[in-house]
Amino acid sequence: MSPFPPSEPHEHLPWWKRNVVTVPLRLGLSVALLAIIVAQMGDIDTEKLIPEWHRSTFLWSGAAFGFTIMGFVLAAVRWQRVLAALDVETHLPRLFSHYMSGQFISNFVPTTVGGDVVRVGRLSRDIGDGPVAFTSVVFERLSGWLVLPLITFVGFAVNPGLTHLGPATKIPLVLGVVTLGGLLAVIVLLGSDRIGDGLENREGLLRFASAIHLGIDRMREHPHAAREVLVSALAYQFTLLFAAACAVEALDIDRIGLTGLMAFMPAVLILQVLPLGIGGLGIREGALVLFLGGIDIPHEQALALGLAIYVLTLISSLIGFPLLVFGGRRSKRRPGGPVGRSGVEAVGRAGGASMLVQPDHDRCRRPDVGLSDPLDALPIPHGLPPSLAR
Repeated sequence: MSPFPPSEPHEHLPWWKRNVVTVPLRLGLSVALLAIIVAQMGDIDTEKLIPEWHRSTFLWSGAAFGFTIMGFVLAAVRWQRVLAALDVETHLPRLFSHYMSGQFISNFVPTTVGGDVVRVGRLSRDIGDGPVAFTSVVFERLSGWLVLPLITFVGFAVNPGLTHLGPATKIPLVLGVVTLGGLLAVIVLLGSDRIGDGLENREGLLRFASAIHLGIDRMREHPHAAREVLVSALAYQFTLLFAAACAVEALDIDRIGLTGLMAFMPAVLILQVLPLGIGGLGIREGALVLFLGGIDIPHEQALALGLAIYVLTLISSLIGFPLLVFGGRRSKRRPGGPVGRSGVEAVGRAGGASMLVQPDHDRCRRPDVGLSDPLDALPIPHGLPPSLAR
């Protein structure tokens, strides 16, 4: 069976959610955004957009690729630390294989099924617990959103000369405050046991809220693991900043150092996750043109930096292709897993009430393929997962 998610959606999907509509639309939005950026630049200086190549260019480009791949490894470490907080022991090479498979899907396969669903599906088969796998991926993502605004604030604090650039200062700071404030509000609300009880037996998007509640609950029980998650998240984000700094050197861009990247790049990373294009293409470049223009960096160089970061991610994600094809073989399952590949029912206890997990048999056989709606396909139970039930 092919390791790729299908290109054709299920018939029950609304027409506006189908790949034949969403993929051309997102691609068109990326092209339109890039066209707007180029049109507003006026006369383009190609020497600044495409710099002269020399020996140091190759060296800095190689370093940028190295830091990008190192960032992927640290992302797998962050995921492993989240799983440790959930009392799940995993092997880093296996998680790296799943992570890179998801990266390849996210960057190269035009489908409504994202790479995170591949990660959840493969990890579910490894640990025999789909709900915990789902929770780990959700919480691993959230940890990045927690540290990105902090990096922005530190960047502006260390380099106060960046605090008087008009929109180039206000937008990253406001975005950081809103992101951090919203995330803290979510943590406070969903960390409540009363609200957590109300999330039981919920469907759709509320399953994400249930996963966040479970993650918060376990982080409170394992503060040391929570600190490890934050440290690994910081290491991951700074590795991406180092990759961007190497790209800056490769493109021979002046007037920006590490503190400038700390101030601006987190906002770029937050904005590029908006579902308005392919891989953030167009949004990332527009944000860089705006922010770096505030420190008098030519628009051509800012555009080149955005495209370079995109190419770095694409090429590095190619590592995931062989891992996607050959790395999904199910490892030997640990005994006692509540959610089996055969669809065995699992009964747990949560506050004295029984909880039944009865996953779809076909989907449990290959959770990483044949899915059109990740929320409907993931094996999320009605209530607490057995491994998290008290």
